[in-house]
Amino acid sequence: MVSFIVMAKRGKLCAFLLLVLLGGGLLQGCDPVTRHKVLTTIFDGVPSQVPPEKILEDYYQQRRAAEAAQQAAAASSDGKEGISGSRHRPYAEKKCQACHDFTSRVGLVRPRLELCIMCHRDFVVKDKSLNVHGPVAVGDCSACHLPHTSPHKALLERNETEICGKCHQERRQAARMHDRVIDRGMTCVDCHDPHYGAARYFLK
Repeated sequence: MVSFIVMAKRGKLCAFLLLVLLGGGLLQGCDPVTRHKVLTTIFDGVPSQVPPEKILEDYYQQRRAAEAAQQAAAASSDGKEGISGSRHRPYAEKKCQACHDFTSRVGLVRPRLELCIMCHRDFVVKDKSLNVHGPVAVGDCSACHLPHTSPHKALLERNETEICGKCHQERRQAARMHDRVIDRGMTCVDCHDPHYGAARYFLK
């Protein structure tokens, strides 16, 4: 009889643990706001959720500190005052919520491939006669550009001499001409429009 009671108690404990593990696993798939609502409904004493504004401010200050350290390191290594670069205006003005929605699981106000054209409408190409660069055609601005800051101009992920080579590994047509042009310090964008154009190969 005693062993039966012990087994019953163990069975209840196992069922409880299984329920907790299953519930915890399901909550992992929820966004932070939903997870907090569920936990506060089931349990007492759950700490208050950190306001999104506080998370944003902390993140922003960490990024600015990292940028300052990077600029200081660059200045000490090559003797120049800081580094050239670029900042996304909403980021620089701390308007994070122009792009971010921290109540959603994705964390963005629109899907990633639709986000940039909310403001940058001039890259929506409606003229069917134009040739459109692949990433532009699908709205994948992040193929070349960073969303917050960059050590390069125009928020480029790499500098102008390297960015095209990230994807374009094929042998160039007119390779000798391209080699001569590159030897003279020109970049791809001196002749080619990186977004779209009426001429073949996006020539300007």
